Amino acid sequence: MEIENKKILLVEDDPNFGTVLKDYLAMNDYDVTHAKNGMEGFEKFKKEDFDLCILDVMMPYKDGFTLAKEIREKNTDVPIIFLTAKALKEDVLKGYKVGADDYLNKPFDSEVLLMKIKAIIQRKTTDTVTESKEFKFKIGNFFLNSRLRFLTYNNENPIKLSPKENDLLRLLVLHKNDLMPRELALTKIWRDDNYFTSRSMDVYIAKLRKYLGKDEEVEIINIHGEGFRLVIKSEVDH
Repeated sequence: MEIENKKILLVEDDPNFGTVLKDYLAMNDYDVTHAKNGMEGFEKFKKEDFDLCILDVMMPYKDGFTLAKEIREKNTDVPIIFLTAKALKEDVLKGYKVGADDYLNKPFDSEVLLMKIKAIIQRKTTDTVTESKEFKFKIGNFFLNSRLRFLTYNNENPIKLSPKENDLLRLLVLHKNDLMPRELALTKIWRDDNYFTSRSMDVYIAKLRKYLGKDEEVEIINIHGEGFRLVIKSEVDH
């Protein structure tokens, strides 16, 4: 099963630029909905859940700022990036006031936009997931109490996890059946993202795989260059 692509609402009235940008983002594995003006953009926003919105500032019928205000009234958390041809300080400030997460002046480097999108989505995911207060988790036939650091298989005696094993498994469970980005674990648990901490994390992943090996329904998959995915097969097969 593939990890679901993040959904982006792109509202851009220039048909050529909008089509090119939509195709570019789609090539980079984003699921993009393109609206040609602010009114159409808001209609599409109301019908679906999006992970991020990219709004052109200057548009007919309804400009990007007005659209952003309407989006914010319905959803206070969805990230918003503004695209603008005018680099006026007042516009930038206005954008941040209505809740923009970032700003790009046209013309811009498409790779910079990609990096901004990735960083914003990852930051939002990190904030949402790691703030969870949950500490009791079912993982196939395992039970994890992350407060006590106990991992129990069926009715066997519990394994006492080390602090890092416990934190890493909890993060994996919070991202269950989805990608847990490598950088997230390194910055949250090891407080550093470098070659040595990365190798250290691989050792801990190997330890967790060994513990979880008793249940063939549970698997930690390596997503090359991205991170790891804790899969409970019975939950993804149907």
